[in-house]
Amino acid sequence: MARCLIGCGSNQGNRREHLDRALELLRYMPGLTLLATSVPRETKPVGGPFGQAPFLNAACLLETDVAPHDLLGMLAAIENTLHRERGDRWGPRTIDLDLLLYDDLVIDDDLLTLPHPRMTTRRFVLEPCAEIAGDAVHPLAGCSLKTLLENISHPHPHVAVVGVPGAGASEVAEALADAILARLIHARIPPIGFAEAVPDASAATDPEADADRRVKACLEAVAEAAGPLSRTEWPRDTHGTVTDYWLGTLPLAVGGSLGPPARERLESAFARVAAGTVAPNVVLMLVATPETLEERIAFRSRTPAPQTDIFSDLGPAIAACADSRELARRLLELQERILCRLRDQNGSPAAMPKAVVLINAADLGAAAGEAVAAVEAMS
Repeated sequence: MARCLIGCGSNQGNRREHLDRALELLRYMPGLTLLATSVPRETKPVGGPFGQAPFLNAACLLETDVAPHDLLGMLAAIENTLHRERGDRWGPRTIDLDLLLYDDLVIDDDLLTLPHPRMTTRRFVLEPCAEIAGDAVHPLAGCSLKTLLENISHPHPHVAVVGVPGAGASEVAEALADAILARLIHARIPPIGFAEAVPDASAATDPEADADRRVKACLEAVAEAAGPLSRTEWPRDTHGTVTDYWLGTLPLAVGGSLGPPARERLESAFARVAAGTVAPNVVLMLVATPETLEERIAFRSRTPAPQTDIFSDLGPAIAACADSRELARRLLELQERILCRLRDQNGSPAAMPKAVVLINAADLGAAAGEAVAAVEAMS
């Protein structure tokens, strides 16, 4: 028997009646046992069309032997019974039933993503879930739902917008900071991993010296980027800080080109620096496709720097690798290393975020909207 958490919401018609009816239908579904339900909470709508009515949100804890995809079908059947209309994304609805957790399963396919991909920043999800299952562990965050709720309740949250060069992290971070009136910290260093990872003439004759050169360059960049994130100087106002980088990406930019001894030295030195910094409460990771990166590399290659600063972080990468397809390949490899590290809770605790939201980088306007919605949901 698996234990599952279901998020419930309604902002059309008699909201309480819709929630009660959905729970009643869940109670009598074959193979489901309703263990607990939270107190309903009224919350403002996040994202979606303007002018929606407030939501009434709740959560319930189930025990079941129904397979995850079959359970998803049951939830959809209940929504249909209660006349759920599927129009605008995040639009008004009579009932919304989301499968949030199914034991510790991690699934990502065309029909179902578990855990729910945006639950770690949504207060309207975490509060009712923590009420009835606060000790339940989020399998990707590696901590309890109660801890995730505390994470987004920080008095001065740190939100890092992260992406490989060309993904649009700087542009989205700036739009996000403007929208939520947050302090903005731009990376004061060029993206490393290309100029420094390309061997110089001494690499063939002295690989150890070349590895030392790369480690030194990376640690200098880490020290520069860590300065504004110092724990001792972190503000306490309620607006928060938005950065367009995550400190943890810097060792990954060169780590793939290092042997085990040099990589271990780098990780050890990085952990010491990261321990004195404020890790992101939330990472918004912009995920780019090969087509998106190739298009932006071509745009940046043919557009003189004085004309625009959009995707300016691609400049050093293009200078180090003139072949656009090869550069896109390297960027995608770096992106995959970042994603793997974000999923790996064995990384440096001082640098690891607890909440991660993946955002499609193809449309910068849409990505900025998703970023704003993710942060607004924390309040």
